[in-house]
This record gives sequence, structure tokens and C-alpha cells, in this order.
Amino acid sequence: MTTMNHLKSAPSRPETPQDDIDSFEAENSQRALLNILEDFASEKRSLESGQRAMLNILDDFDSEKGRMEAAQRAVLNILEDSVTEKAQLEAAQSSMLNILEDFSSEKNQLEAAQGAMVNILDDFSEEKWRLEETQRAVLNILDDFETEKNKVELTNQQLEKEIEERKRVETEIQGVNTELLASNKELEAFSYSVSHDLRAPLRGIDGFSLALLEDYGDKLDEDGRDYLRRVRAATQRMGVLIDDLLSLSRVTRTEMRLEKTDLGAMARSIAVELQKTQPERRAEFRIEEDLEAFADSHLMRIALENLLGNAWKFTSKREFTRIEFSSARRDGTLTYSVRDDGAGFDPAYAHRLFGAFQRLHDKSDFPGTGVGLATVQRIILRHGGHIWAESAVEKGATFYFTLLETRAKGA
Repeated sequence: MTTMNHLKSAPSRPETPQDDIDSFEAENSQRALLNILEDFASEKRSLESGQRAMLNILDDFDSEKGRMEAAQRAVLNILEDSVTEKAQLEAAQSSMLNILEDFSSEKNQLEAAQGAMVNILDDFSEEKWRLEETQRAVLNILDDFETEKNKVELTNQQLEKEIEERKRVETEIQGVNTELLASNKELEAFSYSVSHDLRAPLRGIDGFSLALLEDYGDKLDEDGRDYLRRVRAATQRMGVLIDDLLSLSRVTRTEMRLEKTDLGAMARSIAVELQKTQPERRAEFRIEEDLEAFADSHLMRIALENLLGNAWKFTSKREFTRIEFSSARRDGTLTYSVRDDGAGFDPAYAHRLFGAFQRLHDKSDFPGTGVGLATVQRIILRHGGHIWAESAVEKGATFYFTLLETRAKGA
């Protein structure tokens, strides 16, 4: 409007038709420029609205917001300058076109910035989700850690109780050991007495009975000679019982020397000795290879001699027999077994198997003193193991035993 007023106040001159044409064209140009300015003002308002919306979105991105505000101020300054310079229409048109071109470029840059901002927001959203997942994982770890901590504390309490209980048991064991030492001394004295004081009278009875049979047998009738033979058999059986008792006592008193022992080779040598006693028997021994254990070899030989000897004895009435010695895992524990197909026994009396002088068969059918399995049990117990048996009458028997697991095969 400043330009219009300036035109009106200029000095008057005679108007010509050419002046009318120029005036008309000027008015058309002004109207066109005004339309452009109105469109530009409308575009400005739209741009301002878009910019305000963008500023709301980009509140947290201060650097970009400052840049947009600077651009807005620059555009407003340009618009204000263009309103002020309306009088210079041609220069203003050229400047406006340049401004519009710059604005178009800035608009493209702004759209690119908006796209970049959207991508940044998308990345931020994804990163936020990952962070939340990480936080949840950390919380789960902390929960698990707290649970494990409680378990450890509970375990420590249990260990403390076990340590106290172990100390109490060790104290009791020390007392029991003292009693055992005294009992062993008494047992040694008893063994000495049995070995010397009882054997001499038995030898005397057996010797004089033999002398009577040899020197005065012709003066005795058949009953007298039979009585003397029975006396001799009884004294000899008493001697065997004394030997077995001494062996049983030595098993509990002998100092153990633990070493790697080949139980398979030991069993095979015992089998050879048994077959030599009755070479006419048809018997098969199946002994597993590499049956090794960490044990006292002397005591384990006594145990295997009794177990394999019993299997040999209780299969003596079979035309053909098979005796096996093997090992297997039972409930996670290495278990050795001696199996035969002999007479077997009634499982109702299995609890009597390992008692001294306990017999489940008549001695006329299967001779013996009933001390062998008691000896085996004590040997196995001294090795920290356990022994038991399974059987049925006339269906054979299987004796199982274990050794302390840390001393078992492969230890």
C-alpha cells in the first residue's frame, strides 16, 4: 500500500492512450503479484501450521527445533521485507521467485528431516523395547539370584547342622573305638586261648581215640569202634570250627591294605583250584573281564573263596552246572554278583544267611560250619559295602555285594 500511495502523490502529467495501457498492465501485474502474495501468505500459514505441528513432534530434539525456528524467522523476515518492498515489483518478483525456490528446497530438506526424524523415532521405539526386555531379563536374573541366595543360605544351615551332627558322631565314634580296642584285646586273648588251650585237649582226644582203634580195636565190638570213630570225627569237626572262629576273628582285626585289585583274575584262580578238587565234574565258570576294585586283596580273596566255594558246593548234585561272577550298575551303584544254578534256599530264611553257625541245609547233604558267609559279610562291611542274596529252592542263588562307591571299579 505504501507503493500505491507513492504513485498517487507523484506529479501529474497529461495522460495518453499509451499511459492507459501501461497503467492497465501495471494494475494486472499488481493484481497477479497480489494473488501470488495471497497464495504465498496462505502457503505461509500452512507452513506455519506444519511447522508448529513439527515443533510439537520434535520437542526433544532441540537442535532440529532451533534450526526450524531459525528458518521460520528467516521466512518471516523475508515476507516482511517483501511487503515493505512492494513498490519495487519487478525486483520483488525476481526476489520472490528466488525465495520460493529456496523455500521449495528448504521444504524438501524439511521433509527429509521429517523422514529422518520418523526413522529416529522408530529406532528409538525399538531401542526402548529392547531396553525394556533387558530390564525384564535383569529383573528375572535378580529374582533367580535371590532364590539361589536363599537356597545357599538354607544349604549352609543344613551343612552347619550336618557338621555339628558329624562332630557329635565323631565323638561317639571315638568312644566306640576305645571300647573296640578293649574288645579286640579281649578277643586276641580269647583267640590265643582257643588256639593253644583248646587245641591241645582236642589233639589228645583225637590221638588217644586213634590209638585205641589201632591198638585195641580187635578187643572192641563194632559199636565200640563206631563210637571211637564218632569221637574222632567230633574232635576233628571241633578243630575245623576253631579254625573258622579264628579266621572270623582275624578278619575283623587284620589291618586293611587297600590297593587296586583284579577281582576277575582272583576269581579265575579260585575256580581252577575248585575244579582240581573234583576234576570229574562238568562245570562252567563265566567270569567277567576287568573286574577291578580298590580293596584289600587278602580279605577279598577270602570272601571270593567262600562265595565261589559255596556255589561249587551247592551245585554238586547237578550233572552240569554254571557259575558266574560279574558286575552291573544297580540303582547307580556298582554291584558285583556270584550266581549259580544249584540247590538254592528258601527266601523266608534269608535273614539267617550271614549269622555265625547258621545253616539252611542239612550238613549231611552239604557239609560246612556255617561261618563262611558270616566271614564274607564282615569283609564286605569293612570295605564300606553291603551284601545280600536272592534265591528260590532248587533254582540257584545269587549273592550280590558292593564296595564303597569311591573305591569301586574305575575309581
